[in-house]
Amino acid sequence: MSPARRADGTPRVVVTGFGVKSPAGGTPRDVLAAVLAGKSQAVHVPELLEAGTAVSYGCPAQPFEEERYFSRPERRRLDRMTRLGVAAADDALADAFGADGPGGDPGRRGVYVGTAAANLASVVALGGHEHAGTLHRVPVPTVPMIMPNATAARISIRHGYEGPCLTFSTACASGATAIGEAALAIRAGRVDTAVAGGVDAVLTPFTIAAMARIGTLARRADAPHDASRPFDAARDGFVIGEAAAFLVLERADRAAARGAVGYGEVAGYAAATDAADVLLPRADGTVAARCMAAALRDADVAPDEIGHVNAHATGTPSSDRAEALAIERCFGAVRPPVSATKGVTGHILGAGGALEAMVALLGAAEGLAPPTANFTGPDEDTARIDVVHGTVRRIPAAPVLSNSFGFGGHDAALVLVPA
Repeated sequence: MSPARRADGTPRVVVTGFGVKSPAGGTPRDVLAAVLAGKSQAVHVPELLEAGTAVSYGCPAQPFEEERYFSRPERRRLDRMTRLGVAAADDALADAFGADGPGGDPGRRGVYVGTAAANLASVVALGGHEHAGTLHRVPVPTVPMIMPNATAARISIRHGYEGPCLTFSTACASGATAIGEAALAIRAGRVDTAVAGGVDAVLTPFTIAAMARIGTLARRADAPHDASRPFDAARDGFVIGEAAAFLVLERADRAAARGAVGYGEVAGYAAATDAADVLLPRADGTVAARCMAAALRDADVAPDEIGHVNAHATGTPSSDRAEALAIERCFGAVRPPVSATKGVTGHILGAGGALEAMVALLGAAEGLAPPTANFTGPDEDTARIDVVHGTVRRIPAAPVLSNSFGFGGHDAALVLVPA
């Protein structure tokens, strides 16, 4: 079998570019360094403090030089989510192809974007005209700003990609779903290359108020940096963040032909649905465990070959309990090291699966499992798994499993193999 082909004869899918805008930094290496340091990026947000929301902190994306990416008119027309997404995708494509671009048939290039909330922040902001009685003054760019597919469309138009341009919304699994579906499209021969990932930017009073009402947010007003506590016995909810992260995926033979040095391979993908509750995961973790096992089978990787698990781990009591049970069900006595990045970045919703896939692949390539920020000790449920905490753990360079789970019961798992 050719190294460019999988055991089933389909093309291998390699990662040749990364791009990110996040609370932990604006480059892949900055993000990896922040995650390896295990330092929370949560801060009080002036807009939330002014609005008097029940929770006044979050993990905003770090500022970046927007003028490098957008003209002044574009900065006025594009909302924050789209600016973050387009900038991260630009960086990923530049990382993969440099200034020359991908070449080849533009109809063989695809864009796959995941988002949990789409342009909700703009919808809420612009929707205020109805209540103010100023509908005649709705801004002209409103429709292209609030389209859920705006980010995907802008990326395609900007780079001349004429293949599939798709937007996925599987809640907080959206970024992983986009990557997995792009990989399947390359394997199936529908596209040769794709930019795939996720973006969300809803760190606004309306969203925070809504999330607080359903009891999902951590409540530590005096210490925001301690609030996000994945798998910790004292966890009480998640911290909202905003980010965009994109990967460039290519057919392995195409990447090799142009001399590309890839980061690794998207070797396995599976998706499932808990179908139990809109907000709560299935308590016994059975469906999530089946999803992980299916991703391992798709990658032709045995459980004992996994170097570590990058967990979804939001820091809510029920979600972390269910994921710990699912990992135990999937791996049995193997007990791979488990890391969670949301203690650093907060819960970045649809961008999470993409940023975490990037961190997992970069860490695996260096033989490093990041510590789980703010983890001081497990409860009886999370003691089932081996949570990396305190400091970085050295591990063999090996495949990594990255989990993403979302409201609505959406499960997605990726198996990533470092180069």
